[in-house]
Amino acid sequence: MKHVGEIICRPLVTEKSTMQRYQGSLYTFEVATGASKLEIADAVTKTFGVKVLDVRTSNVAGKLKRVRKGTGWRNDWKKAFVRLEEGQTIERLEGV
Repeated sequence: MKHVGEIICRPLVTEKSTMQRYQGSLYTFEVATGASKLEIADAVTKTFGVKVLDVRTSNVAGKLKRVRKGTGWRNDWKKAFVRLEEGQTIERLEGV
């Protein structure tokens, strides 16, 4: 099992993720590509001290980007949607 700091890379703060957070306690994170749903739920519980109801994941393919003299690829990454129990919030991410 990976260390908690290796599983959660960063929270994703976009307009869509902010609306989901306020409507139904759904938080979005960029996570390690090899992390399982159980590892993600455990990492969120240990890091933020909240109870996780469910975790949904999505693999995002890297985009083809133009560079100075040709093309290159961005890295593939994994997105996790974490739903918390009713009434629970992650205080560090509120107001971001």
